[in-house]
Amino acid sequence: MKQKIIAYSKYLFGGLLLLISACTDLSETLYDRIVSDNFYNTKENAYQGYVRSFEHNYWAATQARPMIQEGMADHMVIANRQGNWYNNGIYQRLHWHTMEIEDQFHRDVWNHMFDGIGFANNSYADISGLDPAKFNMDPREIENMKAQLRSMRAWYYINLFDMFRNIPLVTEYPSPDPMPSQVEPMVIFNFIESEIKEIIPQLEKKVSTGGNGIKQGQWTQAGAACILMQLYLNASVWIGQDRLSDCEKVAQDIIDGVYGVYDLSPRWDGPFDSDNESCDEIIYACPSFLGYRHLVYGGTYQWGAIPYLSVSTYFNHTNQGRGDQRWGVQPGLDLQGNEYTFKNGKPVRKFLKYPDDYRLIKYRNLGDSRREGLFIHGYLDYVDDSGETKYVMSNTGGYTLYMRDQYGWFEDTDPSSISPAPTQYQWGNGSSEGYDISDIDHCDQNSGWILVKYPIYPSGENTIDTDYPIFRLAEVYYTLAECKFRKGDNAGAAKLLNAVRKRNYPSGSPSLYKEDGSQITAQELLDEWGREFIFECRRRTDLIRFGVFTEGNWWSMDKVDHSEHTLLLPLSYQTLTSNPNLRQNPGWPDIKRD
Repeated sequence: MKQKIIAYSKYLFGGLLLLISACTDLSETLYDRIVSDNFYNTKENAYQGYVRSFEHNYWAATQARPMIQEGMADHMVIANRQGNWYNNGIYQRLHWHTMEIEDQFHRDVWNHMFDGIGFANNSYADISGLDPAKFNMDPREIENMKAQLRSMRAWYYINLFDMFRNIPLVTEYPSPDPMPSQVEPMVIFNFIESEIKEIIPQLEKKVSTGGNGIKQGQWTQAGAACILMQLYLNASVWIGQDRLSDCEKVAQDIIDGVYGVYDLSPRWDGPFDSDNESCDEIIYACPSFLGYRHLVYGGTYQWGAIPYLSVSTYFNHTNQGRGDQRWGVQPGLDLQGNEYTFKNGKPVRKFLKYPDDYRLIKYRNLGDSRREGLFIHGYLDYVDDSGETKYVMSNTGGYTLYMRDQYGWFEDTDPSSISPAPTQYQWGNGSSEGYDISDIDHCDQNSGWILVKYPIYPSGENTIDTDYPIFRLAEVYYTLAECKFRKGDNAGAAKLLNAVRKRNYPSGSPSLYKEDGSQITAQELLDEWGREFIFECRRRTDLIRFGVFTEGNWWSMDKVDHSEHTLLLPLSYQTLTSNPNLRQNPGWPDIKRD
C-alpha cells in the first residue's frame, strides 16, 4: 500500500465528512456554527477543513469536465452503440455543439467549479481566522495552506474562464453578494494572473528528485506556474492579447528548475502508472487508491472507455464491476476501409503516421504492475480458469468483439472483410437497414479502438492506484515548443518536442523530427498535442486555440453547429433561473425574462 495513503487518509476522509455535511445542509447559519465554533479544535481539524476544496477538485476534474473537453472534440466520442449510451441524444448534441440549455453537462461543470470555489473561499476564511499558536502550527504553515487554497481557486477559475468566459468573480466567504453578476473577461484574467504571481513565493518548491511522494496533491510553485502558463498560452483567444512572450518565460523557468526540480519520465507510461507519485514528470495530480477515491477509474473516465465484459476477463481485475464502454476513439477509416479525408480527428491514423510508436502495441498486462501499449484493438483474448483461450463478447453475448478503427454495425462480420454485413443479430426489427452507415447513431460494441490511458492491473497488483495528473512536465515542453513555433523557431520547437517524443520510439527511430523542424506545421503540432495528451481533458481548448473548432471537421459532424458562439458554453436553464443577475452567453437560447 502506498505511503501516501497513510499521509492523506486521515485528512481527506475527514474532509469528505465535511463535504457531505456541507452538501446536505444548506443552512448558512447552522453551517457556520458547526464549522467555525465547534469543529476547529485540533491541528487535524485544521487540515480537515483545509482539504475540502482539494477533495472536491478530483470530482470536478473527472466528471463533467471530460464531457466538455473530449465530448465536443475530435478524438473521443460517446456513440449510440445499438441503444447503449443514446441517452436522449445528449452525447450527440455535445458532439455536434448543439447543446440545449436544459442539458446537464454545462450545468454540471459550472456547478462543480463554483462549488470548488465556494469550498476554497470557505476554507480560506476559516484558516485565516486560526491562531497558529493554539494549534501548534508554524505561521508559515498557515500561510502555505492559504496560498494552496488560492492556487486551487485559481484552477477552478481558469477552467470556468476557458469554458464560459463571462463568469462572476467571488473571493469571499460568506459572499457579500448572494446573486453576483458576471464581470468582464479581462477582470478574471487579471485576477488569475495577479493571484498566481502573488502566491508563488508562499508555496513550497520541490527540491529533490523522486516525485512528489506523500505530497502528491499539494500545490507547489511549479503547479501554480502551470496555471499562469496556460493563462498566457490561451490569452489570444481568451482576451485577444498575445502573451506568448510571457508564456515562454514561465515555461522556460519551469523547465530550468526555477520553480522546483522536475524531469521527464524515460517511459511514455511513467506519468500514468500506479507508482506515479514517484514520477518526477508529475507536477500536480489528484491522489488515487482502491480503498479511497479513484475517480479516474470511474464511469465518466477510464472505466467508461473499456468494453463491458473485459474487466474480469481481459484485464483479470475483480475489485470493481464491469466496464461501461461509454467512450470510444473516433474512427479513421470509413466502411470501405478508406481513410477519411478530413484533417482533424482520426487519432489512430495520426499515431500510425509513426508506426514504430510503442504506444501502438496492443495493451497487455505484463505482470509486476507493468503494461505495454495504449490501445486495445482486434480480438480481446484471455485464458479462463480452465486454461482455455476465450474472447471477450458483447454485453448481450451476441457476438465476439473485434475492435477496429471503424464505426458501424459489424457484429460478427469476419475481420478479413472490411465492410460490415447483416447477420442473424440484425439491428432493430430484423431489417438490414443501417449497415451501410457510419455515424454517431450507427455503431456497435466492435466500433473503434479502445484507449487505456490509465492501466487496469489485475487485482492485487497496485490496481486502480494511478494518481490523476493535472499538470505534468511534458505539457510545459509542448507549450514552450508551441511558443517557439509561433515565433518561427521550428528548430527550437523540434528539440523540445523530441525531448519528450524520444521515449515513444526505439533508439535511432526515423520518427523523431528533423533537427531543423521542417516537418512541423500548425497541423502537425496540433496532431502531436493530440498524440501526447489524448484523453487528458484539453482537446477542445487546443482545437479552439489552433482555430479549427468552428472551421475544422471530423467524424460524424454532418449536423455540427460551426457558429462562433459555440466557442463558449451556454449557461444552463438551472443556472440562469437560480440567479437573475446572470446573462446568457451570446448566441445561445435564453430564458424568458420579465
